[in-house]
Amino acid sequence: MHLAPTFEVPSMSRHPRTGDWYPAINKPAGIVHWLKHSKDADNVDWVVILDADMIIRGPITPWELGAEKGKPVAAYYGYLVGCDNILAHLHTNHSELCDKVGGLLAMHIDDLRALASMWLSKTEEVREDRAHWATNITGDIYGQGWISEMYGYSFGAAEVGLQHKINDNLMIYPGYTPREGFQPLLLHYGLPFSVGNWSFSKLEHHEDGIVYDCGRLFPEPPYPREVKLMESDPNKRRGLFLSIECINTLNEGLLLQHAANGCSKPKWSKYLSFLKSKTFAELTKPKLLTPNSIKTETANEQQVIDEPQKPHPKIHTIFSTECTPYFDWQTVGLVHSFHLSGQPGNITRLLSCTDEDLKRYAGHDLAPTHYVPSMSRHPLTGDWYPAINKPAAVLHWLNHANIDAEFIVILDADMILRGPITPWEFKAARGRPVSTPYDYLIGCDNVLAKLHTSHPEACDKVGGVIIMHIEDLRKFAMLWLHKTEEVRADKSHYATNITGDIYESGWISEMYGYSFGAAELQLRHLISREILIYPGYVPEPGVKYRVFHYGLEFKVGNWSFDKANWRDADMVNKCWAKFPDLPDPSTLDRTDEDVLQRDLLSIECGKTLNEALLLHHKKRNCPDPNSLSNSNVDTAKEAVSSRKFGRIDVSNTVRTDPVPVKHSQESSLPAATDGLFGSFRFWVIVLWAVSGLGFVAVMFTVFLGRKSKGTKGKSYRSKRRSSYSGFLDMNGRERLLHNAESSM
Repeated sequence: MHLAPTFEVPSMSRHPRTGDWYPAINKPAGIVHWLKHSKDADNVDWVVILDADMIIRGPITPWELGAEKGKPVAAYYGYLVGCDNILAHLHTNHSELCDKVGGLLAMHIDDLRALASMWLSKTEEVREDRAHWATNITGDIYGQGWISEMYGYSFGAAEVGLQHKINDNLMIYPGYTPREGFQPLLLHYGLPFSVGNWSFSKLEHHEDGIVYDCGRLFPEPPYPREVKLMESDPNKRRGLFLSIECINTLNEGLLLQHAANGCSKPKWSKYLSFLKSKTFAELTKPKLLTPNSIKTETANEQQVIDEPQKPHPKIHTIFSTECTPYFDWQTVGLVHSFHLSGQPGNITRLLSCTDEDLKRYAGHDLAPTHYVPSMSRHPLTGDWYPAINKPAAVLHWLNHANIDAEFIVILDADMILRGPITPWEFKAARGRPVSTPYDYLIGCDNVLAKLHTSHPEACDKVGGVIIMHIEDLRKFAMLWLHKTEEVRADKSHYATNITGDIYESGWISEMYGYSFGAAELQLRHLISREILIYPGYVPEPGVKYRVFHYGLEFKVGNWSFDKANWRDADMVNKCWAKFPDLPDPSTLDRTDEDVLQRDLLSIECGKTLNEALLLHHKKRNCPDPNSLSNSNVDTAKEAVSSRKFGRIDVSNTVRTDPVPVKHSQESSLPAATDGLFGSFRFWVIVLWAVSGLGFVAVMFTVFLGRKSKGTKGKSYRSKRRSSYSGFLDMNGRERLLHNAESSM
């Protein structure tokens, strides 16, 4: 109780009426209680509402931010897509006033009094609307209704007519790069972040009593002089400094609290000396609102605040998948990395499925999703070519979705984002898309281009990552699809020396469809080699790659990963499934710097995939791995679990020769069936015992009948045969091209 000036509020974590466990409701409930019972509420004009996981860097003064009565100031939460769809229409009569805001709120006390009870009731309303918890409706990647309180605020504010002045520069997540010229006043450490090899995630300390553990601090981050050497770009370096400022401020707070708790003075250390130094004091001195921030707010005051102008254009990221376990685990990895990367805007999965597949599909909540009819089997020719779903899905999305972004970033599912991919950094413009080099597309230089485009000289060998203006994409998408069909139908030119396809199967027709379609419109690309890298490739010194594309097999020592080996493994629905543990970076050979950097990147890619799966399983409320039965170890090992997120040697580690898993074989029975499961196990044991006794009796009889003869027995070693799928990789055609480059 001595940690802060405190006003006690009855807990509503367990809802008194419904019994629903939802601690986030305590925020609006606490505010309602404070307004009603606190004397402080009667003596203020303005209220600033923050979250606990924030660091304040300078004064937050509502009137300096531009707040007015009826027009509160708030931070931008772009992922609240429910403001734009059926969710808002269901839960507010004024969906046009729904603002995607949260985090920082600065408002007049009269506005808060009008809003508070509505905030609480709308939170209850959205929380109970389980039919609309899906990711594509709420933007909640876990589909658990956890952000109901955020929607409660936005819908409640819309109901009482509050229009926000939205400021996207006052609050930043550590790990993100701040905009030039803007000084954030709040650090919101709600997401994991890292600086070099150091990282921090608040979830790892969910049960941590560090406040009362004398002398113990969070792991010390790199020092400022080390950070200066990590990054040459001044603005990105400033982002790293914000990250270390966040954790250093937390640790300074712990030191002061330990002293207040009566702890003895800690022993001297270099880090403690730094926290008390003039350098640290200078780095953490209070920050003031910059003129740029004030100017931005003034410019926004005359606008429709629902869609505020920003210094940079809006971005939307899309990727194409199908209704298969193979694409599901890739989706989990990509979406997880998207939220860690600092990529602006929203992300949408374009999911191509047949009606029958969609009925059986269980992965609707893995990502915000736009559903697309499958074209894997071409409706006119009957040709089986799943890769055509990519241009077909993009075209469908353009024609059926409400898109407010100016630039579209197109990725593949088998990618991991490491940092933001923005048009302003990579110089994309209308009429000038940006992409990454696919040098193996030799058809741009020969008869193939002459046959399939009127402008073969404009054919660019590109693919993988695409940044394109929305108007260019609208003109181009149909051509992309048509040229894909055209090249696919041109079987007479499937030869390797024409296409670069060593299997001569026409599998890369979609890639040529893209290049030839762009050439028809004479869209010439800026080609960047600093966006994408394949794990297993040696990086260029000093390049900060933004994307891992794990379309090819890669290795670190004796460890290896090939996504094709996991085509049928149900990594998403099988509780605690993960990929093989990666080598410890400290064990790597450091004699060759190129090889070291290559291996570190490979480990980072594999680690991110496993972290994504772990977080997914935790959010699914998978049972404690220690409670799983040993009978379900076809693709598993017994788990050793720690309480800290990210440090679980999870059970059900799928082997490198995975066996397809059916949902019925999963060992993720809910707690309610423990009794049934225990009874079932009892009868299995009884049956085993009876069978054993019977076997002994039979063998004894046989022995008596042949006691004059010696019996011979053969022992057999069971061998597991691993199957090989003979068809090509559906979203990583690079595999069949990698050897082609080597052979030419």
